[in-house]
Amino acid sequence: MRRLLPLLYGLAAFLVPLVVDAGPRGRSGAMPLETAKDIASTTVNSDSFANRPIVLILALAALSLVPFVLMMVTSFVKISVVLSIVRSALGTQQIPPTQVITGLAIILTVYIMAPVGQAMFKAARLDSFEGSSVFSSRTVGQVIEAANAAKEPLRAFLEKKVTSKDRALFYNLALKMRKTPEEKEGISQDDFIILTPAFVVSELKEAFQIGFILFVPFIVIDMVVANILLALGMHMLSPTTISMPFKLLLFVLVDGWYLIAKGLVVGYL
Repeated sequence: MRRLLPLLYGLAAFLVPLVVDAGPRGRSGAMPLETAKDIASTTVNSDSFANRPIVLILALAALSLVPFVLMMVTSFVKISVVLSIVRSALGTQQIPPTQVITGLAIILTVYIMAPVGQAMFKAARLDSFEGSSVFSSRTVGQVIEAANAAKEPLRAFLEKKVTSKDRALFYNLALKMRKTPEEKEGISQDDFIILTPAFVVSELKEAFQIGFILFVPFIVIDMVVANILLALGMHMLSPTTISMPFKLLLFVLVDGWYLIAKGLVVGYL
């Protein structure tokens, strides 16, 4: 990586004149090469994390985990599971498609988490950033301070949805995994390492409870249709295929999508 840095600096010195319009220019209207080299050299200074390839790689690896973490600490898990159970209960195979279910889950998640996101943005006070370079240690320190301030609204959201039983479970397991008293004292029930798995388990539990309630009427329709076909001697017909129109009719009559969306959103108020 260190051998690549001079090459990157040279490439930056070559590209800067192509993308920068401001600054001193020569007779031809192009930026002098010396000025471009100065800009490229000051972009990555001695106080920059770009001079530490290992730190930069770790930062990029951490950023790649952000979507996964966001799914685990938001309402996405519960919503996506409930919508998948609804599709299975209807027996419509791949209708709606997985992309549609995922998109609807993302939209509802953004709608539900918008107040939490706004509270996190206000707590972070991003408008007070004064770092001149993205990779400077000062900017990284400001990002860490903003993250520490922004995590409190998220912590309050998780605590609101986590059951005491699940929190106690992961708290006790965390204590058992740590041997020394000093390590045990550093763990509390409000830590994200405790709240996050407890939140996911609680969300899955609620999603399965909702799925059970949604499945019951459709199972009744399947049983009625199967008994009718058996009484008529139509053994070659699939009860699932025959009952699908009646399931869709029931779902439309009760305005199923409206009730499901309303129930999922109201559950987080």
